[in-house]
Amino acid sequence: MAGHEIPEPADREQSVADPPADLQAAEETCHSVDPAFQHGVVVGFDGSTSSERALAYAIGMARRSGSGLIIVHVANRLPTTVWAGCEPPVFVDVPDHRTEVLGLELACADYLAEVPWILVERGGDICHELEEVGREYSADAIVVGSTHGIVGRIFGSVAGRLARRAQRPVVVIP
Repeated sequence: MAGHEIPEPADREQSVADPPADLQAAEETCHSVDPAFQHGVVVGFDGSTSSERALAYAIGMARRSGSGLIIVHVANRLPTTVWAGCEPPVFVDVPDHRTEVLGLELACADYLAEVPWILVERGGDICHELEEVGREYSADAIVVGSTHGIVGRIFGSVAGRLARRAQRPVVVIP
């Protein structure tokens, strides 16, 4: 019924469907987002020609919508086998330092002076991380460049996988 609220009894016990009060408090205090980037544009960027085109499009999109730009670099995590005697191998994440180089390049770029932007580094599956950042910032869209080459044909492109699973619009730039 529109405009009518049914009062709840004061002695009602909390049901399973109701989140506990401390869980609600934890959700409110976790990860506060700068309002300049709330409902911003997320763009995947790795320095490739395709991602540079995606970045250029995302800059224009953020400027037109008056929102911030969240540039995401998903760092390569290389599994390294470490043998310790006769024990089975241990896989260690070895981060690449490409994000630092990309950050310096972006900081010196004149074309980014038009919009507020941040660079976010993540590690893991590219599709999952882009969607996760989009969720954290309540992004209006995710912009990615298309994948060219044999790897994209064999394993499926990031853009195609992201478009199938994302919960927000995905813009693929050729």
